Amino acid sequence: MPTLAQSILKLPTRSKIAVAVAAVAIVLVTFFLLRLASAPAYTTLAAGLAPSDTGKVTAALDAQGIAYELQSNGTAIAVEKSAVATARVALASQGVATNALADQKGFELFDNQKLGASDFQNQVTYQRALEGEIARTIQQVQGVQGAQVQLVLPEDSLFADEATPATAAVMLSGPSTGLESGAVRGIAQLVASSVKGLKTDNVTITDGAGQLLWPTGDGVGGVGAGAGSKLAAETRYETSMQASLNALLTQTLGPGKARVQVKADVNVDKTTQEKVVVDGTPVPSKETTESERLQGGGGTTGGTAGTGANIPTYSANAAGGGANSNYQRRSQTVENIVPRTVTKTDVAPGAVNSLQIALVVDKSVPAADFAAIQKAVQGAAGFNQGRGDVFQASQVPFAKAAAAPSAGPVPAAAIGPLKWVGLGLATLLFMFFMSRHLKKRESEAIAAPAWLREIEEPVSLAQLEAPNAHAPEQPTLMLPPRAQGESAQALEQLMSREPDRVAAQVRQWMSEDD
Repeated sequence: MPTLAQSILKLPTRSKIAVAVAAVAIVLVTFFLLRLASAPAYTTLAAGLAPSDTGKVTAALDAQGIAYELQSNGTAIAVEKSAVATARVALASQGVATNALADQKGFELFDNQKLGASDFQNQVTYQRALEGEIARTIQQVQGVQGAQVQLVLPEDSLFADEATPATAAVMLSGPSTGLESGAVRGIAQLVASSVKGLKTDNVTITDGAGQLLWPTGDGVGGVGAGAGSKLAAETRYETSMQASLNALLTQTLGPGKARVQVKADVNVDKTTQEKVVVDGTPVPSKETTESERLQGGGGTTGGTAGTGANIPTYSANAAGGGANSNYQRRSQTVENIVPRTVTKTDVAPGAVNSLQIALVVDKSVPAADFAAIQKAVQGAAGFNQGRGDVFQASQVPFAKAAAAPSAGPVPAAAIGPLKWVGLGLATLLFMFFMSRHLKKRESEAIAAPAWLREIEEPVSLAQLEAPNAHAPEQPTLMLPPRAQGESAQALEQLMSREPDRVAAQVRQWMSEDD
């Protein structure tokens, strides 16, 4: 019984080439399908990021041990589809914003504008496009995770007193603790400058918690504004410090070996300091001299009291007398300059009053490494015991990771690759069973007709059928399997001895059929 390899070797050269090409093609298709099915599928987590935001996102993902892939020249980050939810939770816990600018539609809405649109449809499309452009601009502000903008544009009116002012409502996603001081005022000014006729007083800004930020929030002043700015500054500082320290621990000890928490007291008061320094001896700079002098004669003495002395005609010669007067005064004023240096310094907010650092390390970390890790964390955090900072470190056994959940239903995205893999396996199974069936058929014996052995020379079908029409019906003889095998061998011998005779008989039958 010939094997499959022997059967293939007996085929013609063209058939051998076809079989070889088909086998190679099936192997290649199966290989690529398996590679495609086993390759991780990445989906975009955040797009339209600034380079600084990209660094923060990658640091947060590295701290959690989540694999990622940079796209669009570093402005977009993609993670595996199975890790999207975990990545979003990790970024939210670290306070890192992912500005999904691709979700907002701006003036590209006019790219698919339908022919014959009415003025009302064009007005609505313009308003939607303007809202999307403003929202995308707001999302680029540091600390804003997402934004939605609603505009109410005034309608044209012939009378100015009946015209309604434009208004705007801005909804910021998440809490407002991540916003810089004065960022809300800047957002209000940005929205007002983007819409014609819109004033900042007609802009309303709220956060995800429903807290009103404008016009009574940050930038207006008051206790609430200062408290919000202090809380936001402390949250930003703590988040940034924790992310950098946890990334250091992950790169040093590996994921899940250590964890650090930071509590900071940040001074957000803006003050002005004036410093006067006197250096050197006084130097005279201005000298003023003032003189005063009075000179004059003395008056004559008067006569006796009465009319005699007051009437000139009756007055006697009066005796004059009195010495001359001479008054003189001189004063001098000298002004001295004292050399001094006056320094005015505006102290910006953000100084750290104190830090509270808590470090927890797994029990599996050696004691020598634990001591080195404490010093590294203190140095990286800027620990200063004289400032009143507190540092606590402990080494405890960490909880074991939970077992992976059982496989759920196959997602729709994996059905396509699995379908092609199933098709390839079905093709391989079909070829295997077909070759097995053909090999089994090759080993079966074929019974040869008895009349073929009785033919001595070519005869026509009419001559063969004529005697059978008048002859009595002969009983059918059942030959044993051994006789059938001998008949097959005799037929093969006849075909090998006289192939021309057998071929002539077959051609005679074919010509009669035609």
